Parts: sequence; C-alpha cells; structure tokens
Amino acid sequence: MKKIASPQPEQEHEMSFLDHLEDLRWHLIRATLAVLIAAAAAFLAKSFIFDVLLFGPSKGSFFSYDMLCRISTFVGIDGGFCFDDMPFRIQSRTMGGQFSAHVWTSITAGFIVAFPYIIYEFWKFVAPAMHDYERRNAKGFIFISSLLFFIGVLFGYYVVTPLSINFLGKYQVSETVFNDFDLSSYISLVRASVLASGLIFELPIVIYFLTKVGVVTPDFLRKYRKYALVIVLILSAVITPPDIVSQIIVAIPVLILYEVSIFISKVIYKRELKNLKKKENAK
Repeated sequence: MKKIASPQPEQEHEMSFLDHLEDLRWHLIRATLAVLIAAAAAFLAKSFIFDVLLFGPSKGSFFSYDMLCRISTFVGIDGGFCFDDMPFRIQSRTMGGQFSAHVWTSITAGFIVAFPYIIYEFWKFVAPAMHDYERRNAKGFIFISSLLFFIGVLFGYYVVTPLSINFLGKYQVSETVFNDFDLSSYISLVRASVLASGLIFELPIVIYFLTKVGVVTPDFLRKYRKYALVIVLILSAVITPPDIVSQIIVAIPVLILYEVSIFISKVIYKRELKNLKKKENAK
C-alpha cells in the first residue's frame, strides 16, 4: 500500500512538543466547558429529557414502533412491532440511582449538543498542519461532521434503540419471570445505541484523515470491501438485538457510508498526489 507524503505548509515558527501539549490542553478545556454548559441546560430540562426523550422508546405509542408495525405488515413479516404497551417496568434500586442517572444523562446530552463545538476545537488544533485551502474549508468540515453525527444520533434513537428495547424488553426465558429493568441498565442501552450510532456515522470523516496521512487508499478500501462487510455485520450484531431483521436494518446505512468513504478517499488521494507532484516539480 503506497503512502502519501503529505506536504506540510510553512509555519512562521516551530512549536515544541510541550507547546503542542499546552495548546491541546486549552482546546480540551474549552471543549469540556462547552459540554458542561450544555449539560447544565440539560440538567434543568429534566422533564423533557427523561419523560419525552429517554423514556419515549419504552412506550408503545413511540413513533418508531408505529412505523415498524406498518412496514412489517406491508412486507408480510411478523416482527412483533405491533403492540400497545411494553411488558416491563423501569425501577431504581439504589438510593442515589435516580440522581446519578440525572447527572450522567445530562452529561451525555451535553456532549451531543456541544459536538459541533468539540469538532471546532479539534479543527483548530490540527489546522496549523493543514494547507491554506483546507483551512478555508473549516466551516464545511464542521458542518458535515456535525451533520453526520446528528444523523447517526437520530438513527440510533429512532431505529437502533427501539429495535433493542423491543427485543430485550419482550424476551423471556419463562412466563414466571417478569422484566423489572434497573434505571441504569435502561439508560446505558439508550446511551450506547445513540452514541455508537453517532460515532459510526463519522466513518467518512475518519477515512478522510486516514487518506490524507497515507494510511489508507481507495484501492485498499475496495480490495478489503468484503472484509469490511463482515466487520459491519459483526458491528451491527453487537449494537442490535440478535435477530436478522434488526442487523440488516443497521448494516445497510453503514455499508452506504463505507461506499461514500471510498469515494471521499479517491478524491483526497488524487488531490494529495497532485500536490506531491507540484512540490517535486518545484524543486
């Protein structure tokens, strides 16, 4: 696999390793403050965060269940999506369970809301190593990264979470066992589904940077497409319940993202080769 030696823009002064660490520290501090401010707002909006958003997928009236019921009925598949109420209850079995859930849920919501600013701080840290035309595209990068993340979050909330809750909430080893889920267990499932989906949808951005530093090429991505398919199926099996319908529903958008990543890698690879040739001709 051929690596691209990406030309570095001229810097007015060279920063030492400690200077880079100091710069990174301040970027992390500002990003953390943004998360905490958004988390404080989420903490105050307790009723909306919990009653509407968090516990929405635990109710039979949730939007996704109605849509999945219509789709499964239309295609003639009995997926168990048509029901009125979930056969389980959510409880807190520790003294500080509800307060702890309130705090950590607020921090998670703060991270999601502040994600564009986190990406902005990340871009400011890596921007000095970029070309001038790449630095001019900062707004586009932040917008696309944030858009992909929020699409992934919505996909995790409206697709992955309902599929998981529907399967696990109804699963019984015996009719004598009633499902009483702990609050922390329920929140962990929702949080993992939402954040994992959001980060998975950042795949094109990851491929963009890996191509720029010469770690991957479009030929490499095409060559190992079949292995990527296996990884995607395994990944979808991890974040979804163990039924084939749910795994296919999750795998399809990820595979589409992989194909988009190949196209992005192709564009960036050609651009880097062109810049490399210009640098060699200038010598």
